[in-house]
Amino acid sequence: MTALTLSTAGAATLRADALVVGVAKGAKGLVVAPGAEAVDKAFDGKLAAVLETLGASGAEGEAVKVPAPSGLKTPLVLAVGLGAEPEGDAGYDAEALRRAAGTAARALFGQKKAAFALPIEATEDAEAIAEGALLGAYAFTAYQDAKKDAKGPLAEVALLGAKPRDKAFKASVERSLALTEEINRARDLVNTPPNELTPEAFAAVASAAAKEHGLKVQVLDEKALAKGGYGGILGVGAGSANPPRLVKISYTHSKNAKHLAFVGKGITYDSGGISLKPAGHNETMKCDMAGAAAVFAAVVAAARIGLEVNVTGWLALAENMPSGSATRPGDVLRMLSGKTVEVLNTDAEGRLVLADALWKASEEKPDAIVDVATLTGAMVLALGNRTFGIMSNDDAFRTAIHEIADEAGEQSWPMPLPSDLRKGMDSPTADIANMGERMGGGLVAGLFLKEFVGEGITWAHLDIAGPAFHEGAPYGYTPKGGTGSSVRTLVKLAERTASGDLG
Repeated sequence: MTALTLSTAGAATLRADALVVGVAKGAKGLVVAPGAEAVDKAFDGKLAAVLETLGASGAEGEAVKVPAPSGLKTPLVLAVGLGAEPEGDAGYDAEALRRAAGTAARALFGQKKAAFALPIEATEDAEAIAEGALLGAYAFTAYQDAKKDAKGPLAEVALLGAKPRDKAFKASVERSLALTEEINRARDLVNTPPNELTPEAFAAVASAAAKEHGLKVQVLDEKALAKGGYGGILGVGAGSANPPRLVKISYTHSKNAKHLAFVGKGITYDSGGISLKPAGHNETMKCDMAGAAAVFAAVVAAARIGLEVNVTGWLALAENMPSGSATRPGDVLRMLSGKTVEVLNTDAEGRLVLADALWKASEEKPDAIVDVATLTGAMVLALGNRTFGIMSNDDAFRTAIHEIADEAGEQSWPMPLPSDLRKGMDSPTADIANMGERMGGGLVAGLFLKEFVGEGITWAHLDIAGPAFHEGAPYGYTPKGGTGSSVRTLVKLAERTASGDLG
């Protein structure tokens, strides 16, 4: 993990391998952002002109390297684009700072130390820059041949202008460090090959983390699941040689604190089961446990930050495989709630494991439940690859999560739960079918899950099928592969709940 330090040194005096500054699109051309005044002075006030000569425009995602003049202690200056210059007294947007820091960290792969002299006016700015740099420096190399001379991610980030002796700045950066370490742990889990990350192996990782951070953990194996009547989780895992697990990981701050339950879909590999996925759709299905990874990371992060809220994570873990023992289309499963489900498509398995976990979470009567899942391709068609959908049985709660996600720097969009789509899941054989109308399939899945939320409990469903796994070229602080989508939103929701802002 990349180290993070707060430095009292000036941009012109700190020794590092590179110095990161921000540039933006001004009304009359390229402008150097605050924080880089000493750097601009070393260029005789002509840094913007030099960068424009090299093609810099200040656009987001842009990174331009230039040799440092003799007045600086670093050999290299890296200018990253921040987008449009803010108008008036407005500061730079936190997400713009986060993405710029991530772009810089990626551009400096292989360097030992970089000083970040980006604009910092408040603790939120320092927090965003720290998050972006630490997330941008991520690399998954666990299964690659390690050579002594191989380059690794940027080793150290020195944050300039963050007032290291100020308690608020120090606390915000420590929060960023804990949060990004857990997001990167979630990314590691998503990127781990499915032959290594079985349900049992995932449960072992959660148990080890619980021990490390003083959390309570309970793991139900296939025998305990059978005894308890978890028909959904068992039905999905029936075709695999790697049996399913249900993991409960709990952070308790106080008996009087509000209680949030997070439920994560953890399909460690999804072949589709008997309803086998077509060729070309299997290669990335190790990512189908990204919801469980996000829930796990959020609970541990909440504990490390010390939030005044009780958070319980439920990881519904199974491998969906075809075999002679696999659940068949037409089978009926009796769920933990007692409700029966006719399985029309075994590739609609995530909602089955979530249904049992949601019902179990409801038994504890939390103040709210949020489930997270790479649930439907329909949500990707609706919102694209970078935005997750939010559904809820409470409009105000759905709106609050959307606003929280935006504040955290994650793209989301509120989605409806139209009651007319429920009829499509009527079954002549069981209480409900696991499939309904094809059109609006993401909403149908949400309506199915709603059936398994305890009466009177506020609930929201995050469908992260689009942003959970990035197959294209890295950008900003987003790497290729697992992204850690929704972790920041869940942690900020926990923070809001702890402060009483959600009522």
